[in-house]
Amino acid sequence: MSTVFDDSGLEFESDSLRVVGRIGSTVVRRTGWWSSAVHDLLRHLERVGFAESVRYLGRDADGNEVLTYIEGTSGEDAWAQVVPEDGLREYARLIRRYHDAVQDYVPPRRTEWMTEAHGLRIGEILTHGDVGPWNTVWRDGRAVGLLDWDLAGPRPALHDIGYALEYVTPFRDDEASMRDFGHPSPPDRRRRTRVFAEAYGLPSTDGLVDAVIAQQEATQRYTRELAERGLHPHVEWMAQGFAAAQQARIDWSRANRHLFD
Repeated sequence: MSTVFDDSGLEFESDSLRVVGRIGSTVVRRTGWWSSAVHDLLRHLERVGFAESVRYLGRDADGNEVLTYIEGTSGEDAWAQVVPEDGLREYARLIRRYHDAVQDYVPPRRTEWMTEAHGLRIGEILTHGDVGPWNTVWRDGRAVGLLDWDLAGPRPALHDIGYALEYVTPFRDDEASMRDFGHPSPPDRRRRTRVFAEAYGLPSTDGLVDAVIAQQEATQRYTRELAERGLHPHVEWMAQGFAAAQQARIDWSRANRHLFD
């Protein structure tokens, strides 16, 4: 749960309407139509020993999900962890560890995800879907946790990679990169793309700009669709002007791809 600011001037309170509260070493969250699917995924991750995911402990008397709490630095404070190249590499390796952990996972039939109304297709895995820096947990320079699994769903692994690169390369102008994302000077985006790709284990950076744009377009689509279904906080985001802000980000990515390729 964190407040996310970006260059559009909008303020998004991430997940605030679904979190009931923390009780000791657990977090209690409201559920939705996708929750059973996420719970099965979390049980798989526990079975295969992926230590960085929260654990699903069951539901309380009100039907809320109860999850383990991962101690460490997260939310707004986690952004600073991915600015240095060592942190950028650690972040990329965390995502790769997760992707390896779900490589053989096949969800039950007729599983309902928040945004994806289809089963696993050839070339897809169960992506996290919201693997931004704010949803990572850090201790002593190590990425030790992944939070907020609501947007998990079947997609190409490049969706998570593109999602991450948008924020850590970042796909923003110099002013926003320094003001909002904590870079002390204009970032070398081409180098940061290469550092992330090498740490993740990609053979090259080919296609990564297109992956970022594709996930930006997907985010635009499903945020609108979820708002139309009345889901919060997506309703609030659209009312604040998310659609126009996201289109501006997509346009910037297309116009400035030369900074990354």
